[in-house]
Amino acid sequence: MFIGHFAVALAAKKAAPKTNLATLFAASQLVDLLWPIFLLFGLEHARIEVGNTVVTPLDFYDYPITHSLVGAIGWSVLFGVLYYFRRKLPKESFIVGAVVFSHWILDLITHRPDLPLFNNASMKFGLGLWNSFSGTMIVEFGLFGVGSYLYFTSTTAKNKTGTYSLIALLLFLVVMHVGNLLGPPPPNVEMIAVAGNAMWLFVLWAWWIDKNRTEKVSL
Repeated sequence: MFIGHFAVALAAKKAAPKTNLATLFAASQLVDLLWPIFLLFGLEHARIEVGNTVVTPLDFYDYPITHSLVGAIGWSVLFGVLYYFRRKLPKESFIVGAVVFSHWILDLITHRPDLPLFNNASMKFGLGLWNSFSGTMIVEFGLFGVGSYLYFTSTTAKNKTGTYSLIALLLFLVVMHVGNLLGPPPPNVEMIAVAGNAMWLFVLWAWWIDKNRTEKVSL
């Protein structure tokens, strides 16, 4: 899943208005921000196997640090606790931690059974939505539409930058997602790892957007 993870971050802004969207983006994508780094250092592994699923040619055969259930719980608690010590906001810290864990839940829905309980020898989970192209499109774009709507309706732009930067981000994410779905497979895993680190730019983009928007006050 790709834009579905961003959808959770956008939606969570309504429940955690004091939390910058950048933090929520980082939370929703935390394990996928760490995964390319671990790939580069050889701590986790993947391979390209065309036909692995209808949606993606990637075979995630070794990534228990970032994508195991135990790992997901650990990253969620760690991120939530660190956020609490930084901001002292109990409710929002819990939400931030929950957003981190939402990544594993959405991956559970989309992946084939390759998400380990603890390590590669343990039980593996995955409901396999990626075996249906149309199903994946409906779920991802549905989630993204809801998340975008909730962010739009719970915040208001301070200026034109707050409006156009958000629209540009949402359109860019959609175009990038469609390109990933319809484009050719990546040439090699190393390229995936290098390109994956560009995901941090979305966190910076979200920070810029949120600085130019504010919580919408209900009358």
